Amino acid sequence: MSALRFEYHPAAIEEANHAYRWYLEQSPQAANRFWEELVSGREKICQQPDAWTPYYHGSRCYQLRKFPYGIVYVRNDELIIAVAICHLHRKPEYCKKRMGE
Repeated sequence: MSALRFEYHPAAIEEANHAYRWYLEQSPQAANRFWEELVSGREKICQQPDAWTPYYHGSRCYQLRKFPYGIVYVRNDELIIAVAICHLHRKPEYCKKRMGE
């Protein structure tokens, strides 16, 4: 079985960058750990896309271990799309409207 392609919704890219910049203002080490967790999360999602917590409208959410963020994604037979990099303590359901795009 070949690996599924992984893409980011444009808004998810902006969310990840915004969170990274916020952590960078607090601590460069924290920002680097945050980014490393995002990369690790992507790899784990690609390895086992059905293993993570079911979320809204058929999506799933991989929760980062040390940060209150999740990678919300949908998949089909060929593609995984990260629809949001959301702060899980701040009304994460805002990304529901992206599920249909």
